[in-house]
Amino acid sequence: MEYTHLGRIGLRVSRLCLGTVSFGRHTSQEESLAILDHALQAGINFFDTSNSYNEGLTETIVGNWLSQDKSRRDQIVLATKVYSQMGEGPNDARLSAYHIRRACENSLRRLQTDHIDLYQMHHVDRRTPWDEIWQAMEQLVREGKISYVGSSNFAAWHIVQAQGIATQRNFLGLVSEQSVYNLRSRAVELEVLPCCRELGLAVIPYSPMGSGLLCGILDNPTTGRRGREVLRDVIKTHRPQLQAYEALCASIGHSPANVALAWVLNSPNITAPIIGARTVEQFEDTVAVLELKLDNEILAKLDEIWPGPGGEAPEAYAW
Repeated sequence: MEYTHLGRIGLRVSRLCLGTVSFGRHTSQEESLAILDHALQAGINFFDTSNSYNEGLTETIVGNWLSQDKSRRDQIVLATKVYSQMGEGPNDARLSAYHIRRACENSLRRLQTDHIDLYQMHHVDRRTPWDEIWQAMEQLVREGKISYVGSSNFAAWHIVQAQGIATQRNFLGLVSEQSVYNLRSRAVELEVLPCCRELGLAVIPYSPMGSGLLCGILDNPTTGRRGREVLRDVIKTHRPQLQAYEALCASIGHSPANVALAWVLNSPNITAPIIGARTVEQFEDTVAVLELKLDNEILAKLDEIWPGPGGEAPEAYAW
């Protein structure tokens, strides 16, 4: 396993981050625990979840795994999130200091741990002032309940705004951003990736395989998430690209899923893509991507099939 720093900070994480969104929904607790075991054995030390995944059940499953062997907690970097609606009350969502405190305490209880290594804001909250948000996060750090703060689904200007106010408060602020990024969805190349590079934030891409679109969907149109009706129009629109992409993958002897993940890993701006697995077999197939290195010719062909926004802003759209 390869390891790298989480952005500008001293913490080191594996180049692959195990995502857990399927735990408790598509994957049973027994299978989920087995996947977690295999991930740790493979050298993955970075685990990502959220309080909102399956209404808290996913955090509970991860907590059950941690409780089986107390030594595991000190071997991993545990990340979870706050923002989503977790109850019917008017303060059971978003990023008020009130909700952040309660959400953190509930996540700690479900995860059966006394601290969260990376506490991520799942979405920007335009209604809550940054001074309130940072005051709440600072308090959690002082209490030892969290170590670092990250963002997810933030625009570049949200990151800059948050970091500027954190600096004024003499607080470390954001250490990472979790964004959707894959061959088909490359909008973050315009501003988010350059922003994170300049400010020293780690980039943790989710959906590196395009929610199944880049996993060989033409050969397996009804497998798992690939069979969802929501993808039908997308497949129809992108069929020529998908055909070219899957043919290219076949020509180099690698699965479309692993090529898509290897492409994300190849970016110098990327810290650790989030990989998901519903079975141990899927996990083992995915983790093999660390051995896959794409040469410049293949990278150029992938850019032709799935062109990005044209580079970084403003040069991508101005002189």
